[in-house]
Amino acid sequence: MSEQNTLAVERWTPTSAASVLLAVAAMALLAFGPRLLGAEQVDRLTILFIYVILAATWNALAGYAGLVSIGQQAFFGLGAYAAVRLAAGGFSVYPGLVVAAALVGLLSLPLSAFMLRLKGGEFAIGMWVVAELMHLLVNLDPLVQGETGTSLIALDAYAADTRRDQTYWMALGSMAAILTVLFVLLRSRTGCAIQAIRDDEEAASAVGVRVLGTKRIVFVIAAFGTALAGALWLATALTFQPKTYFGIQWTAYMIFMVLVGGLGTFEGAILGAVAFFAIESWFGAAGVWYLVGLGASALIFSLALPGGVCGWLERRFDLRLLPVGYRLVHRRAPTSSNRDNRGREIHAVR
Repeated sequence: MSEQNTLAVERWTPTSAASVLLAVAAMALLAFGPRLLGAEQVDRLTILFIYVILAATWNALAGYAGLVSIGQQAFFGLGAYAAVRLAAGGFSVYPGLVVAAALVGLLSLPLSAFMLRLKGGEFAIGMWVVAELMHLLVNLDPLVQGETGTSLIALDAYAADTRRDQTYWMALGSMAAILTVLFVLLRSRTGCAIQAIRDDEEAASAVGVRVLGTKRIVFVIAAFGTALAGALWLATALTFQPKTYFGIQWTAYMIFMVLVGGLGTFEGAILGAVAFFAIESWFGAAGVWYLVGLGASALIFSLALPGGVCGWLERRFDLRLLPVGYRLVHRRAPTSSNRDNRGREIHAVR
């Protein structure tokens, strides 16, 4: 008996398979949240689900596609605004949240034709300019009344408990759907193309990757998800004030969550959202010191854990929870030796 070194392509591990099953079980359990938890816990979990959507979509855009945007608040604000507009036109309020996000996703298609031709810092600043322009245009709508804002009055037709539960389930379902779509997409051939573009756009194009079309897929999904988060946030807050929804702090929150969890790791966005949610729950009432603390935390994580929590876990413990890519691993495989009927030695790897 001897040992043989082999190289193997690995994607799933027992740990990652168990993580997926655990995530599915957690989603199923969370569906009973309104029946098992108090009103305050239901409201807080709804906020957490929205944070996960924001982190996951920004991570897909920047961490996997390499499109670092500091203007995602454009879609967040437009999602809330479109929901207000649809409700004012008589559209059913909860289906209207998804339709509003879909409309923003459609709007992002022609926008991508211009924005995706920009690269690096030009794209980042260009998205911020788009957000400011959208903010100004929404202010011109008489329904919004400038920075005075308006309310999602249609939600008054629901009792407080019913509204809370419906919003919770809508946020949970939206989070589960977005995470599933992103997970399947990033594990597909398109996902490999997305990451190839991030690593070297010219090389990806040289081997036949449709660079612009592939980036557009991620751009539109991120726009839809961010807009859906904005519409859901409106359902929790009820009031719409453009300055709040188009504020750059939303993109800052997304960046913080992804940096803490691990840029370019699928589970990193989720862990980062949980970390941000915990920090906000504990220190959110500290006023300006809360923002100072967030900035300091982001700096500490960037210096001490440049790969985020998930990057550190993978380096330290070789732990991959929700892998979307492949990797080569060295394995020592025992071999057995025997001879065939012509006397030749045969080695079979077990």
